[in-house]
Amino acid sequence: MKDNSTQFDHWLSEDDASAPAALVIREHLMPVEGTDGVLFPSTYAASEDKSFAGGYNIDGPSDGENVCLIDSVGSQANRIEPIFLQPTYEKLVPRIVVKAGDREISILEAGHRAGDALVRCSSLQAELLKAFKEAQRGNAFPLAKIAPTSLVFGVWDSRETGAKLPRVIASTIRAYNVKPLTRSAQFVPATSYVEDGLLEEPTTKKVKDSYASRGFIHIPASAKHGGVISTGGIRREATLNLAALRLLSVKGAKDDTTALRRYILGLSLVAFTHPSAFVGYLRQGCTLVLNPDKQRESVAVYPDGKRVVSPITHDAAMQFASAAAKAFGVGDDKTVEFDIKAAKRDLASKDKAAEE
Repeated sequence: MKDNSTQFDHWLSEDDASAPAALVIREHLMPVEGTDGVLFPSTYAASEDKSFAGGYNIDGPSDGENVCLIDSVGSQANRIEPIFLQPTYEKLVPRIVVKAGDREISILEAGHRAGDALVRCSSLQAELLKAFKEAQRGNAFPLAKIAPTSLVFGVWDSRETGAKLPRVIASTIRAYNVKPLTRSAQFVPATSYVEDGLLEEPTTKKVKDSYASRGFIHIPASAKHGGVISTGGIRREATLNLAALRLLSVKGAKDDTTALRRYILGLSLVAFTHPSAFVGYLRQGCTLVLNPDKQRESVAVYPDGKRVVSPITHDAAMQFASAAAKAFGVGDDKTVEFDIKAAKRDLASKDKAAEE
């Protein structure tokens, strides 16, 4: 029987100069309403130095050639990672769940993955600390046993060891040459509570604000963010960075290094080729689909810049990932408790560091 886990070994050796640097997907998207439809990008808070006033992230003039960020690399990662909770893919990764009060939360749903406060302040703390320290020493094997998707989508243990592992997969959606729009609205209460004598006339701003927040008076909203229209198209660009993947190792153990890289490549290919992982409903007013008039590009890019069409399908990726996961040995499932005392110690250490 053919060993499916070895078929991409020529991609995994840093000694092979003919190995591609990355796989790249470029997809042209459009709002469900059509290419001239209005879509709502992400909004961001103002920067501390006020160089960015907040709102949509648009680089370039609002009335000319510009680029608007629709979905960031972090947001895209957090959208795709939970596919490994689905029955089709759940056996590829360990099931790590943190019980926090009445909730059970998978590590796949934690925004900072293995570096998230949720898992850092659980009974996994010591095991994760050891795994991050091993990763800093050039041994990513322990982390792959606990949180392999942290190696796929990147992780930064910024609060403890400072260990930082790069993303193997990065995806971003941007719109080009956008025209920002504004919108206005007026909330009208069900009845005139003050005029009808049901409530007293507000005498201070605090009371008026309270009435407004609870829906007892008219509330105007003028010139708010109203989305954008893209005249230059919308594009998703995703990269599976093989050069970054080849940095993963098990120091001094060549066979374990190969098994580790095969396993992470398998997970990465499954995520990378997932048919609906990166598009669809992003937020209210932003549902994107493929533009049928624009060709999708999927290529392997080599160090010399050569681009070769990549024939990898999702089914082929799944077959490889299953074989690689079996050979590597998926880590044990664990359900652990959120540790309130650990969280308090974590906060205390932060306060102490701030004082120093």
